[in-house]
Amino acid sequence: MKSTNEILKPTQFRFINQSEYGPQFSAMQSFATDDALAISVGEHKSPPTARLWVHHNTIVMGIADAKLPYFNEGVAHLNDQGYRVVVRNSGGLAVVLDEGVMNISLIFPDAKSLDIHDGYEAMVEFTKQLFKEEGKEIEAYEITGSYCPGTYDLSIDGKKFAGISQRRVKNGTAVQIYLCVNGSGSERAKLIRDFYEIGLKGEETRFTYPTIKPNTMASLSELFGKELHMEDVRNRILYLLHGLSGSVMNDPLSDEEMASFDVRYDQMVARNKKALESE
Repeated sequence: MKSTNEILKPTQFRFINQSEYGPQFSAMQSFATDDALAISVGEHKSPPTARLWVHHNTIVMGIADAKLPYFNEGVAHLNDQGYRVVVRNSGGLAVVLDEGVMNISLIFPDAKSLDIHDGYEAMVEFTKQLFKEEGKEIEAYEITGSYCPGTYDLSIDGKKFAGISQRRVKNGTAVQIYLCVNGSGSERAKLIRDFYEIGLKGEETRFTYPTIKPNTMASLSELFGKELHMEDVRNRILYLLHGLSGSVMNDPLSDEEMASFDVRYDQMVARNKKALESE
């Protein structure tokens, strides 16, 4: 096991900002990018990397969501609300991504010596440092009633604003977090609540899907009582990366990383076509 301090303080961070790519930037491209970077970082061809990404009106599903008895009807409802659906390649359940949700991927090497909890704890500490000046206590424990609940839900005063997932590719680890920066946390939760109600229609299933209670979720703007903007969060992240490592590079994806991206993206497209083929 490694200490959080050791993981978060490499000699150099690489910073990739894809938070302003616009509505045509697909979540499938994001997950393929993280896979490509995890391979590169795992092979020590890139330093540990922080990547920012934002997707417009997207619902990212887990594999278990696709097994809902009325999954197609649930997806059709989301489509009618103006959302596109993507089935991701990491664990967890449905989450909402939109212009007010900042996603951060921290990508570390040496996955074989990195305990899975080390990666989660590193992201928890990173987030606490990111918003330390706000003077609010950020806690990590499962928020019952939230969407995609898990041990590493991040909350303030019992209201969840972030969730963390983790994916390992070869010897690289991508720890991913979504931060509800602004907008209404409860409105996002209502969207997922309605999806599950339509997808289940009261039927009993082997897998237990969450019962969503919208008032368990909020955005950071709501919790801090002031409007936070994406640019502000991006600047905080860049400032923190400099403070942790002392050196930040901004290299785009290399030719080798782009080749890995192409392979992983094709896999994501095929996976989603299969999951949504009856649409």
